[in-house]
Amino acid sequence: MSGIGRGKTILLGEHAVVYGHPALAASLSRGARAFVEPAEIDTLEVNAWGLRIHPDARAEHPLARAFQALVDTYGARPEHYRVTLEIELPAGAGLGGSAACGVAIADALSERLGEPRTPEENARRAMAWERVFHGNPSGIDTAISAAGGAGLFTKKQGLSPIAIGETLHLVIADSGSRASTKTMVEGLAARREEDPARIDAIFDRIASLVHEAARAIAEGDLEALGRAMDENHAHLAELGLSTPALDEIVRTARAAGALGAKLTGSGGGGCAVVLARDAAHAESIRAALAAEGRFVEHFEVKG
Repeated sequence: MSGIGRGKTILLGEHAVVYGHPALAASLSRGARAFVEPAEIDTLEVNAWGLRIHPDARAEHPLARAFQALVDTYGARPEHYRVTLEIELPAGAGLGGSAACGVAIADALSERLGEPRTPEENARRAMAWERVFHGNPSGIDTAISAAGGAGLFTKKQGLSPIAIGETLHLVIADSGSRASTKTMVEGLAARREEDPARIDAIFDRIASLVHEAARAIAEGDLEALGRAMDENHAHLAELGLSTPALDEIVRTARAAGALGAKLTGSGGGGCAVVLARDAAHAESIRAALAAEGRFVEHFEVKG
């Protein structure tokens, strides 16, 4: 039995989504895969990390606690399982790798147990996993990981899928640095307390850009989507969320003809997302960024 969970990129709207505004997210074609087989005791194996752990709500290792939280969503089970997890994205890069793992495990266990494997159910179970790592996550990562495609997300209404009028060719580039999402969110919250009018005005403009970008995706207007991404990055930089490394990725991508480029996720490190015209253009951008030694991948998001 096997299951999959997709990675994600936030095209527009990160941080503003924390304050009730919408965010626009797209799934990635890679994320995590989980394989389930009967065992004498529940076990989670992550070969790439050399980990073999058992579920335990009191364990120091967060993976043990997360695994316990997820398997608890199934209640009593007829047997124990060994779950082997293959992770296809860099850890801590803001690409939804954690949520992809939770969704993949839920997908595989539900298949084994004959439980519903709908996107909603997989996302619901994976949220138990995510809460161990992130406390009170918005749910955007698990929702888009389970559903695929692209969608608008708000904390109140959840994920609303949107049509994709033209295949999105995205290049994801890793800056190589990392920052805690919790730290970045709390830092911006502190700055908002000092100057709420300025910060909220930026959030309002970002929300407008999200809706403009959603319409552009549905209409296949890649140029409009790229312009919205560029402006969103400028606002995120104004909020103190970008870094020199992320800005350099953006500059290099634009010099290579990118339609749009911005940081994706909480900022302070992690990745940038770049929009290309087509597959050949995406490969050209990927090569330009790879020349600087970064982890760079081309992903397609189709309707």
